[in-house]
Amino acid sequence: MLNLDFSFLTTEVLSAYVVKGFLFSLQLTFVAMVGGIILGTLLALMRLSGRSWLVMPAAAYVNTMRSIPLVMVILWFFLLIPLITGRPLGAEMSALITFTLFEAAYYSEIMRAGIQSIPRGQIFAGYALGMTYGQTMRLVVLPQAFRNMLPVLLTQTIILFQDTSLVYAIGAYDLLKGFELVGKNFNRPVETYLVAALLYFVISFSLSTLVKRLQVRISIIR
Repeated sequence: MLNLDFSFLTTEVLSAYVVKGFLFSLQLTFVAMVGGIILGTLLALMRLSGRSWLVMPAAAYVNTMRSIPLVMVILWFFLLIPLITGRPLGAEMSALITFTLFEAAYYSEIMRAGIQSIPRGQIFAGYALGMTYGQTMRLVVLPQAFRNMLPVLLTQTIILFQDTSLVYAIGAYDLLKGFELVGKNFNRPVETYLVAALLYFVISFSLSTLVKRLQVRISIIR
């Protein structure tokens, strides 16, 4: 009834159009995850420091980012930066920076919850041993917080991978863009979008299953 034909999706076609976009989607996910966790941890520590000159800007940043749709942040960063710097960043570089800054707000809230899950007694014990605030966080609190929050951090990363498809808004060459070009060139958009959706599902479902198993193992260790 739908007259679907997938015969054009050969290895050569996928290699020519899709692999490049797939690699960029993976790169974007990895860079935004690592950068977002590092920046997000700093923002979480600022919000938990108790110092208003650190708490207020960190809270303003996190709340602002979490209140704006990601696609709007992608568009505005891509359009405004060239006006400020006088030269374009390029769609891929703009996406890498935007995703890192945006995801940091979400990783920050995850890390803040993880840090707050550690009993205050351990922090006081660190102070009693002569540690500073930074040493207590680095040596006592953060290692435990990372372990507790690892399943949630990875779940957020799966969402991040799915969100990479939003870079279509600025013309970056990601996984979905690769399938889109195949669909246009072979005049088979329905088949290519079906395969793209199936690939996103397989990757996300597989990673979700791994996260669930990891969550079980961490709960046993506790």
